Amino acid sequence: MSPFAALAAASREVARLGLVSGTAGNLSLREGPGLLVTPTGRDLATLEQGDIVLLDAANDVAVGGRPTSEWQLHRAILDARPELSAVVHTHGASVMAAAALRRPIPAVHYTVIAAGGEDIPCAPYATPGSEALAAHAAAALASRDACLLAHHGAVAAGRTLKDAVGLALIVEELARTWLTLLAVTDAPPVLGADEMASLGSAWSAYRGSAT
Repeated sequence: MSPFAALAAASREVARLGLVSGTAGNLSLREGPGLLVTPTGRDLATLEQGDIVLLDAANDVAVGGRPTSEWQLHRAILDARPELSAVVHTHGASVMAAAALRRPIPAVHYTVIAAGGEDIPCAPYATPGSEALAAHAAAALASRDACLLAHHGAVAAGRTLKDAVGLALIVEELARTWLTLLAVTDAPPVLGADEMASLGSAWSAYRGSAT
């Protein structure tokens, strides 16, 4: 499958999973020095490989129509994290609600470790599509592979599209769990640092065996 077809297929999968609806959300995939991104104003559930936009190294459109308005966010994250290749930006109902709290999601469930640490951080609010939002997201992902975007949604990154989509789904589920717990108590219990460190080692071994 070509990278163009792979990104279109991942976009449709993200829509099928309910992580985006309509034209909300966007995805990217590193392609040499360039960047493949989903187009602006298009329903991700219906994307085909011919709809994908290629931005060259100078961020000029090399192939396709207009790129997502959040292309700077994708470029900033992948420039800062050369070991990663794909970014998924979601607008699921749970992550949007959790992001409005302007708080990280703590280790209320062991799958938090999938993002690379003891929580899912929340990047400060900035206008959608702005350089400021791109910078906030890249900073939040300096030591994590996923974060919330305050009053906006979530971002997940991975070594592959499959990794990024899988992590985006985990973050949506964690956000749902976090919101459910907050309806019961203001201070849900969380896993301790020692347990999270142990889980981190196990997760790294698991990821290594999956490659």
